[in-house]
Amino acid sequence: MAVVEAIGLRKAYRDAVAVDGLDISIEEREIYGLLGPNGSGKTTTILLLLGLTEPSSGTIRVLGRNPWREGLAVKRQIGYLPENVGFYDDLTARENLRFVARLNRIPDRESAPLIDDALGSVGLGEVADRPVRTYSRGMRQRLGIAEVLLKEPRLAILDEPTSGIDPEGATQILDLIVRMRNDRGMTVLLSSHLLHQVQRVCDRVGILHRGRLVAEGTLDQLSLSNDLERAIEIRARGLDPDGIEAIRAIEGVIDVEARGDWIRVRGNPPDGALARAVVESNGELIELRGATATLEDVYLRYFQE
Repeated sequence: MAVVEAIGLRKAYRDAVAVDGLDISIEEREIYGLLGPNGSGKTTTILLLLGLTEPSSGTIRVLGRNPWREGLAVKRQIGYLPENVGFYDDLTARENLRFVARLNRIPDRESAPLIDDALGSVGLGEVADRPVRTYSRGMRQRLGIAEVLLKEPRLAILDEPTSGIDPEGATQILDLIVRMRNDRGMTVLLSSHLLHQVQRVCDRVGILHRGRLVAEGTLDQLSLSNDLERAIEIRARGLDPDGIEAIRAIEGVIDVEARGDWIRVRGNPPDGALARAVVESNGELIELRGATATLEDVYLRYFQE
């Protein structure tokens, strides 16, 4: 059974259509990335999954239930981390989680070990009794994930969990997301615009545009289905700007990006022509290899079309 399944899902607000005929399926223990620019329908899709807004048409099942008509039963099995997570600043992390546990009707004697486990899992065990007002944004996000873990949900929905966090903190959050799947068996829906982070942890991605799912699959599947031009990486010493222009002038080259000794060429030029351009420009050719398309390459191509 798919954890999330929507067929022809549509949500309209008067004349504005936020979600338009969405078909989506997310399997158990999958990390699924939901991508799209502002206004693409990501937030409305999440509201529909949580049962916080009623679909205009189509069908939706979350853990086998209708989230609008069986809202409480669905919410008991979902953990949700909003982009701007809110806590009571004057309470400690432990006190905030105890309050959340009481809202979920978990007695204190049962919630105490769950709270300790959740705080330890996100690396906040040693600061659990500090007021949340002393926490950085990254620590607050980790506390938000601890709140998700507290419910022991089958599905976790995370909305921009690394937004505004420094690279080290973002890495910690991404590692937590992978452990949520690997160690706890959760299914994770990750909504984000940070493509390199989504590429790092997600099994599959879906790209939304104007409420429609315009692409879905693994990175390899998306690259093949969109006939993405291949990329070639060249490592060369001593290549001057004229050498870069010589590469750019080769038939089949679409774009050239140079960073230090590395040159990334996008397009379908002959490898021999690239090597010859480097050597004839008095550069020292060290390496020439095919490069895997990034999620950013795929994403930009879809929106160009």
